[in-house]
Amino acid sequence: MSAPVHILILAAGSASRMRGIDKLTEKVEGAPLLLHQVRVAIATGAPLTVALSPAFPARQEVLHGLPCRIARVPDAAKGMSAALRRGLMAIRAQYPGANAGVMILPADMPLFTSAALEGMIAAFVADPSRIVRGMTDHGQPGHPAIFPKVLWPELEAIRGDEGGRSVLLAHADRVLPYPLPGDMAVLDLDTPEDWAAWRAQKRFRSLRKQKHRKTRSSEARGSDFRFRSNLNRPRWCVTRALRGL
Repeated sequence: MSAPVHILILAAGSASRMRGIDKLTEKVEGAPLLLHQVRVAIATGAPLTVALSPAFPARQEVLHGLPCRIARVPDAAKGMSAALRRGLMAIRAQYPGANAGVMILPADMPLFTSAALEGMIAAFVADPSRIVRGMTDHGQPGHPAIFPKVLWPELEAIRGDEGGRSVLLAHADRVLPYPLPGDMAVLDLDTPEDWAAWRAQKRFRSLRKQKHRKTRSSEARGSDFRFRSNLNRPRWCVTRALRGL
């Protein structure tokens, strides 16, 4: 039985706005972003293809030994559409005759989780005629998107630096919005400033959580101390104190 959805990660871009830094090898949760994204996709159990440019051998190195298919994109300079075409060609070659959807998953968005992707796949399986598109919980369109097999030829016909936007617009009546938490559907990291701001925000949230845990721990110790102090008082005082709890 063929899988209902194949995941295609587009990872062939030049990251020109990073000014010489490869954003897909920047660290997220202790691992290069591309490796982090691939692990999230693998955990869904869906077949995975990663479109890579030969101009970035370090990207392929981080995926060594992982259960994913590599689709090479020698014409990556032609834009995102080249990676999309090469990825779809690789899926067709590996799974001829398969009638499945394809999830187009950007490589540079660090907030996706396996649970979120699994939820989108389940929504597509429930109605495979629809385009399931990730959105914020307040309705802002984002990523990823799952396209039914009938629309693959239109995706393959795209040219330039586009990854499916024109197909989404042409078939707006097919789109099934799928809410994702927070900024998961829209946060991408394209510049060094984006990375710095995101990391600063993560540090702030981590420090706030640590402070909250310390506060709760101090309150718990204080409550325990008051309870133990009550136990050292005369029995009639303890009974009265416990009635007040």
